[in-house]
Amino acid sequence: MQSSPASTLRRAHRGVVATFALVGVVNGILAARLPGLAAKLGLDTGDVGLVILSWGVAATATMQCMRWIVAALGNRLLLRIGTPLVTVAVGLIALSSSFPLLLAAAAGFGVASGIAEAMMNAQGSLVERRAERPLMNGFHAGWSAGAVAGGLLAVALAALDVSYTASVLGVAGVALPLALAVGWTYLEEPAEEEEPADRHRLPGIVYLIGAVAFLALLLEGLVADWSGLLLTRDLHTTEAVAAIAYPVYELATFSGRLFGDRLRLRFGSRSILAAAGTATALGVLLVVTAPSAVWAIAGFALTGLAVCIVVPLCMSLAGSAAPGHSDAAVAQVSAIGYAGLLVGPVLIGFVAEATTLRTGIATAIAFALLITAASRRMPHGQPAAGEGGSPAAAAPTRDTAEL
Repeated sequence: MQSSPASTLRRAHRGVVATFALVGVVNGILAARLPGLAAKLGLDTGDVGLVILSWGVAATATMQCMRWIVAALGNRLLLRIGTPLVTVAVGLIALSSSFPLLLAAAAGFGVASGIAEAMMNAQGSLVERRAERPLMNGFHAGWSAGAVAGGLLAVALAALDVSYTASVLGVAGVALPLALAVGWTYLEEPAEEEEPADRHRLPGIVYLIGAVAFLALLLEGLVADWSGLLLTRDLHTTEAVAAIAYPVYELATFSGRLFGDRLRLRFGSRSILAAAGTATALGVLLVVTAPSAVWAIAGFALTGLAVCIVVPLCMSLAGSAAPGHSDAAVAQVSAIGYAGLLVGPVLIGFVAEATTLRTGIATAIAFALLITAASRRMPHGQPAAGEGGSPAAAAPTRDTAEL
């Protein structure tokens, strides 16, 4: 018996949330067990940096290519390929027995992540448009929850003295069949999106949205890359206390994304972006002026709570900014945005080397305020009928309300 459109949409919604969470778990355990990988192969800080750079460059380059590939193959097929490949690639990282093999596996992980990250945002945008209400922050909350779960799992496995290889390979082995199974929940793109009249041209607003996503991801990388050093070197706290900053940040990020879609319905895209940029700037200001570790960690939490809704909102706006080109637009915004994760650490590190770490981190205030300034030029976005508090937005249909 054929499923009803409402049940198909509900299944696709759950499938996208599961995909985001699954990719988050894999990334969470990979990041949390990175010291174990370094110990296994005897890597120094520079070697670890090259590994991270390898998969970052590969992911960004792959996302750039997705704009054209998705026009031919569609996001559903690519996501069915990309998500399982993420689990296979992380397994190859776990099995790497030498530094050259690790670099190759890391590049492979970057390619797989580039496909999966871009296409799960494209599939999420499709589900959101079909549901006619904002859902993207909820999808990204799934990623945050998965990353936290993966990190906690890594902590538990390390405490039990489970080796790096066994830990990561075990998670990859469990994740692979789940990734294959969830692929059957995805929606098929409508014909007009699969065969656009001109698949090579995107409106200029897509690139502005990408620039805002770039700024947001640069800011998101701030905590992971620099929080520990700021707390230990400038505020002279212990490594144990410094380690608290990242989970506090992730918890704030998860919390913000849980409410992001509701806030967007209530206040509209432009207002939310302006508020997010301003609050992020205040969070970073609190970090760089903090007299103690407690205040700095509070600043990191405020930063995460505010900036976390920007990237999901950008992906949502991209999906509706180029009718007939939605998948290509989301892929392009992904490619521009995720480059911020590569540029951010280098830029802040360069300024910190020339001045101080606090000054380097303080440059992020300007980036946050640029988001506020750009919000005036961003589209209102219409994934949901009547976004911004209209009666249509306040009263979703029975089918979409059940999502």
